[in-house]
Amino acid sequence: MQSSPDYIPVTIDKSHIITIGERLYTESIEFVRELVNNAYDADATLVEVIVWEDAIEIRDNGSGMDRDGLNQYFNIGSQQKLYDATSPIYGRDRIGQFGIGKFASLSACKRFEVVTKKGEFVARVVFDKEDWEKGSDPWRLPLEILPANFRKQDGTTVILTGLDRRFDPKDIEQKIIEGTPIKAPHFKVRINNHTVTPRSLSGHRIPFLEGTPFGPISGEVVILSETASATTDLGIEVKVKQVTVKREFFGMETWGKGMARVRGEVNADFLPITSDRTGFIKDSEEYKTFLAAMGTVMDGVKTTLQKLTLQKESKKVSRALKEALRRIYKALAMNPDLSPFGALPLGSQTKGIGESALLGAKKEGPSAEEVEVSAGKEGRTLASDKKKQTKRPKVRRLTPNAIIKKIKFGETGVSCVVDSFGEDGPEVFSEETTIYINRDHPLYKRESSNVDTHTLNLARLITQEIALMKDPRNPRLAFERQSKLLKDAFVD
Repeated sequence: MQSSPDYIPVTIDKSHIITIGERLYTESIEFVRELVNNAYDADATLVEVIVWEDAIEIRDNGSGMDRDGLNQYFNIGSQQKLYDATSPIYGRDRIGQFGIGKFASLSACKRFEVVTKKGEFVARVVFDKEDWEKGSDPWRLPLEILPANFRKQDGTTVILTGLDRRFDPKDIEQKIIEGTPIKAPHFKVRINNHTVTPRSLSGHRIPFLEGTPFGPISGEVVILSETASATTDLGIEVKVKQVTVKREFFGMETWGKGMARVRGEVNADFLPITSDRTGFIKDSEEYKTFLAAMGTVMDGVKTTLQKLTLQKESKKVSRALKEALRRIYKALAMNPDLSPFGALPLGSQTKGIGESALLGAKKEGPSAEEVEVSAGKEGRTLASDKKKQTKRPKVRRLTPNAIIKKIKFGETGVSCVVDSFGEDGPEVFSEETTIYINRDHPLYKRESSNVDTHTLNLARLITQEIALMKDPRNPRLAFERQSKLLKDAFVD
């Protein structure tokens, strides 16, 4: 029988430290982000990044480190920042959690040198991969104490040499914009004397603030104009402590091309992140709660996007309809015998976009024959030719987004309504002297994609109905009338 317990020591080969650095991140450029964030945690107000062909220097004016601080700095996997989570001067929420981010630099260089000053203490520590692998003592790095005047002010400088490739300052700037809190007060980052500034987006802004049991979720979504939409950098930036961890779509994958117009950021400091800071612990309750809250936010964004898209589309429809009616008016003036409204058009007037609208109203007030539309909560009610109407109209309500215009001839004329009647509804139909055009119809959607074909298609549909009004019992003759009107409408 064994009288006393035995133990197995837990050890780690020193070469694994290099492996951590080389495999910690998917991109070697991530090391710049980590070093800048270290400076932020140390209450730096300025970080200078200097990029050369074969070296990179990151210099800050933070609090610097004394001997104990250096020991902590090279304490692999230290969670000191979790216990001391707020910086002493500016009260910043410290970004670092695991104490291994600095080794990301080993994925890009053969040697990194740390020079730091705190008060009268100034020192240099060098981590050389080749020397580390050859050295007899596996857990020591050379420390050199420097004169107090070696560096003028407190702070830390990290110099990376032996780079395995050249880094473009523009790529570094992109990483800093996304991965460091450059919007924070009293904090500035410069690359080769160029100040890094946050990206600025212009468009329809939707700020939001959601409460959860774990903490607040705040941010802003921007719906870009159609001309500013792009297929690069898609998604919403998810930030923890002002640092972008990754971009998420939150269901936007099903939105079609409208997804390219949506950008923004959301801050949720309570989210648990992976050690490489490139993702989240997705099976955590915090992340599940976050997704549920963002689902509500994005439902509102989708509704707003649809409204903005429809408003934009309605303006295009209004312009195209106005142009189509102008051309039809010209064609009827050239062919008065083809007009079902009288021998000669006397004038034209258009009105009726947006809210409640009166079609073809005269300055002194509407006559009994004029078409009136009034908006209600469920839509707009349409009554046509009040004196002449003898049967219930097919269309009782229009949507609030209906586009309505009238072209007038003598004592009467024709009202044109472009509205949604469903994909299975007719492309065009008439009631009395009101022509309804279905914007949901597949053929209409196809032709409306181009300004010229849009106007021509509207003119085709309207002249078709006008020609049938002249003699509804003779479709063949109506087609010949329509062809003549269309030809004269588009002869300039």
